Amino acid sequence: MTFQVGDKVIYPNHGLGIVERVEEKTILGTTCGFFHLRIVSNDTTVLVPVANVDNVGLRKAITDEEVERLFGLLGDGRIDNHQNWKGRFKDNSDKMRTGSIYDMADVLKSLTFLSKSKSLSFREKRMLDRARALIISEISEVMREKVAAVEDKVDRALEKCFMVKARNVARAATRAKITKPVKAAVIAVARRTARAS
Repeated sequence: MTFQVGDKVIYPNHGLGIVERVEEKTILGTTCGFFHLRIVSNDTTVLVPVANVDNVGLRKAITDEEVERLFGLLGDGRIDNHQNWKGRFKDNSDKMRTGSIYDMADVLKSLTFLSKSKSLSFREKRMLDRARALIISEISEVMREKVAAVEDKVDRALEKCFMVKARNVARAATRAKITKPVKAAVIAVARRTARAS
């Protein structure tokens, strides 16, 4: 993927950056191109080798349409939760490294949901804060809205997600209660029928 000067890009775990220039440098006798990115959140400069763009997950910022899709994902009620900390942390770390805002949204949902029932470890808390900050900063920049307004929208989407999840769990529990007596009755009738014949 190629980028032009002025493009808004996402550098995984660093957030939104702007391509300020592209230049060639010679390092240890090898000449290669570099993108100079200014990271918006802390005003630092990062050099990314042009040949390494795909490996580090550098991508263009999402579009307005993708923001709508993202809010739909944040509010859909689907939450992945591993019971074991080690597996959960590995999966979430892998998702954060992809640079995909949709993967980060999964991390945000699952860790926010988990934090409502128990204390997160220091590393998970830091990952949750990072996912939240990266998502909010990207949406804020894309939609040209203040961070506080975007935070509010993200919080509302997450609350919707948790309500949908709770509703789905309650429905499943109700279905299970109804299904057990019905299954028992069907089995009893089948046994009586079998004995009669």
